Amino acid sequence: MARRRRREAIRRGPGQHTCHCRSRLMIQKSEIRSQKSEAVIAALLVALAVALVFAAPVFAQNGEPTDDEVNAVAKQLYCPVCENTPLDVCPTQACAQWRATIKEKLIAGWSEQQIKDYFVQQYGERVLAQPSTRGLNVLVWVLPPIGFLIGAAALAYYLQQLRNPAPSVVAAPASAPPTDDDDDYEKRLEEELAKRR
Repeated sequence: MARRRRREAIRRGPGQHTCHCRSRLMIQKSEIRSQKSEAVIAALLVALAVALVFAAPVFAQNGEPTDDEVNAVAKQLYCPVCENTPLDVCPTQACAQWRATIKEKLIAGWSEQQIKDYFVQQYGERVLAQPSTRGLNVLVWVLPPIGFLIGAAALAYYLQQLRNPAPSVVAAPASAPPTDDDDDYEKRLEEELAKRR
């Protein structure tokens, strides 16, 4: 038995006790390391999931845009050749080329606003289906509601006047034939006017 103890002491090495305190400490350290590595792995998985959520629209756009997506942008633009014809329904060759340009821009990852800005830069604001709200174009948005309100107020005033007419002037009864007193008054008036002349 003594030999066995010596062999174990030699195997353990110098300075190691027979108590299991060190082994417990080593186990606790390894558990802490494994918990830290699990936390790092969990954080990486969460970051990967968030990145996939934000990258999903980009992956979805890598395909070719549908005609509906192209027409959604084309509805917001007017044909430069045909007057008052939206680009999505215009049959001209110019509009077909414009729709092809819109499709190319969508494939390149451009937004609707960027595409509209591109066409405005090329052809001016007249190609927009809805005018911008800058400069004098503000009047296009402001004047119609103001005109509507003024018209509604005028109509309400007119209808109220029809409902409550102003009292009419009652004609005075026909005057009685002149009397002698009236004749005397007229004579005096004429005499005084003659004196002043």
